[in-house]
Amino acid sequence: MAEFKNAAVKLMVVMRKAFRTIDTKVSESYKEDNLTAAQFAVLDVLYAKGQMKIGELIDNVLATSGNMTVVIKNMEKKGWVSRRTSPDDRRAYLVDLTDKGRQVIEHALPAHIQKIEDVFSLLSEREQEELTALLKRFKDL
Repeated sequence: MAEFKNAAVKLMVVMRKAFRTIDTKVSESYKEDNLTAAQFAVLDVLYAKGQMKIGELIDNVLATSGNMTVVIKNMEKKGWVSRRTSPDDRRAYLVDLTDKGRQVIEHALPAHIQKIEDVFSLLSEREQEELTALLKRFKDL
């Protein structure tokens, strides 16, 4: 295996591997509710922030517009979200949780939060705060 001489390259590799491991472990929680990562993200964002335009939803869940359209249509078929034309902009759609969607996320969220806490218990509370502060420095690149 090639040895990394550049600390930044090594850090990037370690961060990617760590994220993949963390993401795999945490995703176990919503897979138990038969949710995909995209479906969980949509339900979570709408539950936390309320109804929003599809474009805003895409920005909040870091998805592509083509993928998000399919996800939302499938979630509409399941009765988890509703979609209607925005009164402010007839070209845009507003997406909101239905009562059924709210029930799904309220059931899935506690297990998800617990899984996150379990994964990050590897670090002390102080280490978690330090890591958060360090990673926030990349926000405005």
